Amino acid sequence: MRVGVARSLLIVFGVAIIAALLLAFFPLRIDSREEVFEIPKGTWEQRMSGNSVSILPDQIYLALGVRDLLVLRNLDDVPQMFGPTLIMPGQSFKLPFELASEYDFACTAHASGQMRVVVDPEPTPGWYRLQWRVKNLFR
Repeated sequence: MRVGVARSLLIVFGVAIIAALLLAFFPLRIDSREEVFEIPKGTWEQRMSGNSVSILPDQIYLALGVRDLLVLRNLDDVPQMFGPTLIMPGQSFKLPFELASEYDFACTAHASGQMRVVVDPEPTPGWYRLQWRVKNLFR
């Protein structure tokens, strides 16, 4: 009986190691390096009428070489501020990131008026890519 349990544990351990190696070295599939968020029409009106509108997350996670271009589209009828930039109705704002860090911005489209953008380093093959993939499972 113990031989069967030991063999089963060995098989499970082997499968886990193979899965980890695949995740660590399998290439990242990138269709676009943009992470797009839209500010829907009526957002400002709802906020002014006292409704709690949550259209953007508290934190946006990007990664160099994967998702390193933040795009905000203003579909609302009023201008929105993101950091020092005024985004007019119907316009998009693209912000590229070239340095891994945490960035805080004032944002009129966000419920708290603040938004944080976390930019991770490029998930290079091996240990760093495995860590990045596991971390993104829990975000």
